[in-house]
Amino acid sequence: MQKQKHASQRPLQRGTASTAIPDKLYFRIGEVARLCKVQSYVLRFWETEFPQLKPNKSGTGQRLYRKRDVEMALHIKHLLHEEGYTIAGARQLMQVEGREMRKAHGSQPELPLRAEMAGLKKGGTEARLQRLRKELKELLGMLSVSPAPVPREHKTKKTASLERPNLFGE
Repeated sequence: MQKQKHASQRPLQRGTASTAIPDKLYFRIGEVARLCKVQSYVLRFWETEFPQLKPNKSGTGQRLYRKRDVEMALHIKHLLHEEGYTIAGARQLMQVEGREMRKAHGSQPELPLRAEMAGLKKGGTEARLQRLRKELKELLGMLSVSPAPVPREHKTKKTASLERPNLFGE
């Protein structure tokens, strides 16, 4: 009995062709090649030409494409085969699209710690942090200076075995 795969309800966003992508976490290169209607070696070549197309690799070295990688491959195919872009032109267009997407969605959200630090007054907490930073720099300075050699006393075997080693150099 053959299992039926569920197709994604959303069509490919960037290209004009709407290819139904099965709802799976990972796709092997053969599956992606069938979806894109290209040979596997073409996908491997596109990986070298388009830095955005980076499938994961399994422990055995097999390429594992995520859904967004499949969408990316379909978009590359659309640009090259249907729009008539050269590889360099398609690469450049995709870089511009990526920048515009990041601008539209905003870059990474600001980290909470940075937001807190920005809101601090030039008083209590910031002053303590500066003092702590100064103390740490002083400690680093002390630790980076090499100590002067300490002359060792000659001990007999009997007294040396009875004494425990002193870890702190006292």
